[in-house]
Amino acid sequence: MNGKWIEVKIITKSEAIEPITGIFYSLGVKGVAIEDPNDININQQNPLSWDFADSDIFEYGGKAAVVKAYFSNEDDINKITKYIKDKLKELNDSGFDIGEGKVIINPVYEEDWANEWKKYYKTIKIGRKIVVNPLWIKYTPKKDEILVKMDPSMAFGTGTHETTMMCIEMLEKYIKENDVVYDIGTGSGILAISASKLGAKNVIGVDLNEIAVEAARENVKRNEIDNVKIIHGNLVDVLNGKANIVVANIIADVIIDLSNKVDRYLVNDGLFIASGIIKDRKDDVIKALKSQGFNVLEVKEMGEWVAVVSQK
Repeated sequence: MNGKWIEVKIITKSEAIEPITGIFYSLGVKGVAIEDPNDININQQNPLSWDFADSDIFEYGGKAAVVKAYFSNEDDINKITKYIKDKLKELNDSGFDIGEGKVIINPVYEEDWANEWKKYYKTIKIGRKIVVNPLWIKYTPKKDEILVKMDPSMAFGTGTHETTMMCIEMLEKYIKENDVVYDIGTGSGILAISASKLGAKNVIGVDLNEIAVEAARENVKRNEIDNVKIIHGNLVDVLNGKANIVVANIIADVIIDLSNKVDRYLVNDGLFIASGIIKDRKDDVIKALKSQGFNVLEVKEMGEWVAVVSQK
């Protein structure tokens, strides 16, 4: 996969990292890189930490935090930039100290992006069993650990974000032997692959972005599993049949839209695991699910994010 992407970089302060990350995720971005000056002392003592010698932090005097996300060259970057600047103004008006609040746009070629991303993408254990490991790091799983090999390729979800972590934890908790799982908005395929390795019988991952589909298929091959199918399409529109679990790590508005149709793709007593929901939208999502007859079984929060497990 070769191509040009657009890097959007925001120069801010540590205390504004969470809400600024939320701005990016509300735009459907599945991978965000964060450089926080408050982490430097800790990470310099950690041999597996980021290489801060190459960090953007030092370009801004060692005090500014930097949050970066990547968009397709086909996206309307002018519209995205305006949205981001409007949201930054809202944060500032609400009392957040966003520092400089500068938005910088740069073209990035995929090869350069892949090398840049390696500074941020490390081995991480999620839940009791799943260990997500990038291809360039050697890792020997311990007893009872399940290794998921990933190449982020582009910003389609590395497993390090709270929303992905919560989804994997919920999959680990609820998947039963012989379950069928649908992963809506599969991105890198991390949830689909994790579902397979946690015992699902068959898994289908769906994504509208063709590059994400290609990346997910490559990651499926790397994990040497044969029960995961990745297909191109819009949400549930390309699915046939029913699943025991539908997982969707997208954004609140899409979850709300799915709430009135997802039950058609679930067996009786099937589960809908939804995340990508910022805390401010939690009640909206729960209200939409309940209005469609779903029983909310569990609500989990991590940082500024929420995951909801419901059943109809």
